[in-house]
Amino acid sequence: MSLDLETAAKERGIKYFLVSYTDLFGTQRAKLVPAAAIASTCRSGAGFAGFATWLDMSPADSDLLAIPDADALIQLPWRPEVGWLPADLAMDGRPVEQAPRNLLKRLIAEAADLGLAMKTGVECEFFLITADGAEPADMSDRQTKPCYDQSALMRRYDVISEICDAMLALGWKPYQNDHEDANGQFEMNWDYDDALVTADRHAFFKYMTRSIAEKHGLRATFMPKPFADLTGSGCHAHVSLWRDGRNVFADPSDPIGLSPTGYHFIGGLIHSADALAAITNPCVNSYKRINAPRTNSGATWAPNTVTYSGNNRTHMIRIPGPGRFEFRLADGAVNPYLLQAAILAAGLDGIRNHRDPGPRLDINMYTDGHTVEGLKRLPLNMLDALRALSGSAILGEALGPFVPSYLKLKNEEWNAFCQHLTQWERDTTLDC
Repeated sequence: MSLDLETAAKERGIKYFLVSYTDLFGTQRAKLVPAAAIASTCRSGAGFAGFATWLDMSPADSDLLAIPDADALIQLPWRPEVGWLPADLAMDGRPVEQAPRNLLKRLIAEAADLGLAMKTGVECEFFLITADGAEPADMSDRQTKPCYDQSALMRRYDVISEICDAMLALGWKPYQNDHEDANGQFEMNWDYDDALVTADRHAFFKYMTRSIAEKHGLRATFMPKPFADLTGSGCHAHVSLWRDGRNVFADPSDPIGLSPTGYHFIGGLIHSADALAAITNPCVNSYKRINAPRTNSGATWAPNTVTYSGNNRTHMIRIPGPGRFEFRLADGAVNPYLLQAAILAAGLDGIRNHRDPGPRLDINMYTDGHTVEGLKRLPLNMLDALRALSGSAILGEALGPFVPSYLKLKNEEWNAFCQHLTQWERDTTLDC
């Protein structure tokens, strides 16, 4: 039985609800509904014009209705009179197949038909920057290797602790917060959970982090590569698969603790990696992270080839311990729901087709990757990734109508980028 939101509002002092959905580009859209009207909104949905957001719709389409998921209610810790409700999209009485949360729920149901449930955790890296976006906000954060810098971390104690306190109050079980590899960059970790729970929390975390940063006169950005000479922001996903309370990726007889099912799941990700990049690395800027030259700190910490390894962070997939792996391809711009959906779709294909991930590589890919012949490289740019997704029969079938809608809007974005004249072009070509 779903939570009675009217009763919850009275008991918790909630005056308004944000009925929210995440569109194809990861932008969160919402309507602010007074508590007195939430019951009718739950029955009928909050109405939107889909074309006005990043969905493949037209002004002639019917109302887009956002049906709130009452059981996923999150009360804003910094504004407790407001409750946030992720919503599922419907139109003309049917679920919208291109909607990211709907897509993830469908894939979760397909996995459940096989008796499987994916659990994940995400590591969301972000920068705290000046309000105008020009540079890291902490003028004293200048070390060449600033990762884990205690002083820089504590100079942002007010922001980081407020976000962490909020996660503690929400029951997310946060366990570590740190300054990351770039000046002004941070990462905050909370416990793993079922894929849909993690996706909802990921979406809310991005909103919460931006909101709390604004309270402190700062700006938080999850842009993959906001500064050319600094390490970009990834969004690593730790993945395991479960059946009847048992981790089916775990195998104590394997040298690194991974079962054949786990290797097949990884094999699916490796097989579809170039097409997956169109989803996990969704913007023009994404490819300045995964194809970046060496940064000030000495390494990009991002993959550029399709490989896997044990506890080695220079590969696309790292297996840090028994029964799970870390998918290191995605960046901060990734849509929280599409990240989970893409991993699950490719992984289930790997299981169904017993895909072989190939030999594990335990070399430093940044220094020795060139010594291994025949390695598949990740796309060089967004257009290459979109073409790979367009040509992927596997993801086309698994993700269904989402794919043509996504490709249509993303190709329009690529074309808009190509029409933009940069200062670099003028500097290097005026005297040609």
